[in-house]
Amino acid sequence: MRTALIAALFMPGLAMAAGGDDHSSPKPSPTSQTCTGVQVWDASKGKCVNPQNGALDADTLYDAVRELAYADRIADAQGVLRAMPDQTDDRVLTYWGFTHRKLGNVELAQTFYRQAIAANPDNLLARSYMAQGFVAAGEIFAAVEELREIRARGGAGTWPEQSLVSALETGRTYNY
Repeated sequence: MRTALIAALFMPGLAMAAGGDDHSSPKPSPTSQTCTGVQVWDASKGKCVNPQNGALDADTLYDAVRELAYADRIADAQGVLRAMPDQTDDRVLTYWGFTHRKLGNVELAQTFYRQAIAANPDNLLARSYMAQGFVAAGEIFAAVEELREIRARGGAGTWPEQSLVSALETGRTYNY
C-alpha cells in the first residue's frame, strides 16, 4: 500500500512551478561558535548581543534560532524565539514547532505547525514539517494530503516538497 501511495505522489498534474528553497543544514557562524546562552552574533557590532535589545532584524533572529537548534542548543534557540515581539507570526510559530520537534515534543510541535498554517496557509515549511510528523507517526494519508497542499500552493521542487517526498519514500524525516 505504501508503494501505491508513493506512486500516486508523482501523478501528472500534481506538480506546479518549481521553486528553489535551500534548506540545507545551517553553516556554523559566530552565533553557535562564539556566543553563549541566549545570545546572537551582531555583525555590525562585531560581538554577541542579547536578542531582547531589538537591534537585530527578524531574519537574523530566525537564522539564529535555526542554527542554534541544529547545534542542539534548543533552550538557547527557544530563548531567541521568546525575544521575538510577534509570537503570532507564522514563522515564529513554525520555529516553535521546529524546536519542540527537536525536543521530541511531537504533539506540541504539531500544535504550533497548525497555528502557523492557520496564520499563513502558504507556509510550506510548516506544512512539510507537520507532514513529516505524520510520516513518523505512520499517518501516511495525512502526509500525502499535505504534500498535495504544498504542490497546489506552488511548492513543487522546493525543499519542503522534496524533504517530504523523501520522508514518504524512506520513512526518515528531517530536523532542520
